[in-house]
Amino acid sequence: MDALDKHLLNLLQTDFPLEAEPFRAVAEKLGISEDEVLRRISSLKDEGVIRRIGAVLDSARLGFASRLCAARVPEERVPLFVGRVNVLPGVTHNYGRSHACNIWFTLIAPSEEELEGTIERLSQETGIENIMTFRAARTFKIDAKFLFDEPPPEEETPPAQEREGRPSTPS
Repeated sequence: MDALDKHLLNLLQTDFPLEAEPFRAVAEKLGISEDEVLRRISSLKDEGVIRRIGAVLDSARLGFASRLCAARVPEERVPLFVGRVNVLPGVTHNYGRSHACNIWFTLIAPSEEELEGTIERLSQETGIENIMTFRAARTFKIDAKFLFDEPPPEEETPPAQEREGRPSTPS
């Protein structure tokens, strides 16, 4: 990754334009062509740096049900189980852990009934019983950003007082 890729990633995470041609607007901010922006995004996606570009929404406020799920999956059945979990449309994360419950994933569904039905079908399809589900008591991390050490171009860097949430005062 070069410095321009890093600036592009920062911009995609912190200041993605909500307009009809967002990648053209990104290109203008970076001083490159829209084709170059799309080429760089495609390359970063191919390299596994970018998984997806999309909004972070509050599923509960939209009326959806969500759960953190955990399962004890015998090692020889992990590929089957993980493969089934990964194709579920409401799965946002799926990861293995060194724990008795070795597969953990998050699941979002339009309703409690659909969420429970999805877990039941997953259990039936994989033979993994007792998939535990946990309701969130509070949010610890949301809208994570992975910013790079390289600062944005100088004209975009706000004065220190603004960065700290205080208005600038004349000296």
